[in-house]
Amino acid sequence: MEEKLNILNNRLKEFKSSVIAFSGGVDSTFLARIAKDVYGDNMLLITATSSTYPFYELEEAKSLALLLGIKHKIIVSEEIDIPGYADNPPDRCYYCKSELFGKIKYIANKEGYEVIFDGSNADDLKDFRPGMKAKQEKGVISPLAEIGFTKSDIRHFSKELNLPTATKQSYACLASRFPYGEKITKIKLDRLGIAEFEVRKLGFTQFRIRSHENLARFEFIPSEMDKAWGIKSQLEDICKKSGFSYITIDLTGYRTGSMNEVLSESDKQGYEKRPLNNV
Repeated sequence: MEEKLNILNNRLKEFKSSVIAFSGGVDSTFLARIAKDVYGDNMLLITATSSTYPFYELEEAKSLALLLGIKHKIIVSEEIDIPGYADNPPDRCYYCKSELFGKIKYIANKEGYEVIFDGSNADDLKDFRPGMKAKQEKGVISPLAEIGFTKSDIRHFSKELNLPTATKQSYACLASRFPYGEKITKIKLDRLGIAEFEVRKLGFTQFRIRSHENLARFEFIPSEMDKAWGIKSQLEDICKKSGFSYITIDLTGYRTGSMNEVLSESDKQGYEKRPLNNV
């Protein structure tokens, strides 16, 4: 495993300066910490705030940037204003990432940074991720995925480096909580963000609330399912106060990308074969 770390350092040293798309999550925080040793002050973290990025995640990103001692810029990238995005098609993520990395690329070019990195890892390559194509178009490099770092690897090294994100929940934007085809609105995003924020306080290590119109569907990891059933009245109270009418617990439990389960392989391949639009 140490060999991966050596390869990562050598990969980063191919460039003299960098910008990192920084969410404050497990992956981008680890990458930023390693990059700090390589680039010193010749790097910049950029975090995009929007309706799909909860306020508490933004505050954590700010705190982590301060902890790491790296320059940090916050920009606005409001996905729901992109034509067609709010209709929530299966390739929604492509439009989001195209806008985001387009803005980051503009800043990187303007301020003279040589390369843009993001924190995608090897596990991300196993799921349907139309946003990957947008990264290709904008020339963004994902060194952790390239080298084969899994989420488990990143948590391992993060613990060794005493990063507070070593045990942080995996995070995905709030838009990923909606079934494809359901209209995404700011009201729905706010409702979902508030509910997840309150449930986080109950001490669950990994969960999701999937939003199906007025129904909140909880996904918990198997080891925390009994805990969820034991406090189901609290979960119901949180969701109803947030604006949901009905609450259910998914018996299959938490899994990443569960909204992609309804897509056939041919559906996925159709979006993944979109011609590159090199802009």
